[in-house]
Amino acid sequence: MEVTSLVWIITVAVTVAFFVYEFFTHVRKPHEPTIAESARWSAFYIALAVLFGIGVGLVSGWTYGGEYFAGYLTEKALSIDNLFVFLIVMSSFAVPKMFQQKVLMIGIVIALILRGVFIAVGAALIENFTWVFYLFGALLLVLAWHQAFSHGDSNVVDGRFMRFVRRHLPVTDEYHDDKLTVREDGRRWVTPMLLTIIAIGFVDLIFAVDSIPAIYGLTEQAYLVFTANVFALMGLRQLFFLIGGLLERLVYLAQGLAVILAFIGVKLLIHALHKNELPFINGGKQITLIPEIPIWLSLLFIAATIAVATIASLRRTRVEKLSSEDVRR
Repeated sequence: MEVTSLVWIITVAVTVAFFVYEFFTHVRKPHEPTIAESARWSAFYIALAVLFGIGVGLVSGWTYGGEYFAGYLTEKALSIDNLFVFLIVMSSFAVPKMFQQKVLMIGIVIALILRGVFIAVGAALIENFTWVFYLFGALLLVLAWHQAFSHGDSNVVDGRFMRFVRRHLPVTDEYHDDKLTVREDGRRWVTPMLLTIIAIGFVDLIFAVDSIPAIYGLTEQAYLVFTANVFALMGLRQLFFLIGGLLERLVYLAQGLAVILAFIGVKLLIHALHKNELPFINGGKQITLIPEIPIWLSLLFIAATIAVATIASLRRTRVEKLSSEDVRR
């Protein structure tokens, strides 16, 4: 897939323009979005992502189009998991609803910047060191295990990093509108709003670690990795307000993501064997006994896993709700 410098420049410029537009039209004036507003914009951004994928397929071939859609679905699912942690962080810091849009917007921008750095590093590693596929594959298997069995065990707000921040920054007890710092008694103080943004930035860094290796397991095209991440993050703010209540009902989301990460990890390890150059593995010769997983199968598996995890989650929460109602009766 040939992507010229001009295409990269236009893509990055449009991305920056989008976030500037989002800030000045939706975020600058604090308000809580309505369900209708959130639904309209969420549908718009999903449609935009689908149209872009169709464009990739028509222009560059459906192999790349399939890679983009598989990457987009994976990143969207991981972004929803990211939203769940955002919800915990903002609840822990008691962020007023009218200011949550600003926190989310800043968090999404931080996420995009961090992922952009990881994408560039990942592309450089893949270009020069084929053994990195072994590293990415093993990393995803470890992350899949952690995702399945340790989800929700750690509290970002009360973790070591945030305790370090609290010790070294003077923090006010209350919010001062959406200001990050205020001056009181001749001294500069930071507000809980700034702490919330720092916590979300830290969360973004953690999520980038599994997000980028995961999508590089589906495509080696840095442009598709970047655009899939951009479209997955677009509309994430509106999605938060649209499915805020639904997030708590997705009880099997962590397990579904664990299955996806493990699947991509295995796919990466198989790909690494096909590209093998390590002298202590089969004498540095490629191992092609196990066929590589085609992109259509990856796309189907990822979509099916997300669907099963969502349906199973909603069914379980519905049964639990009915059971609790019966007990009250």
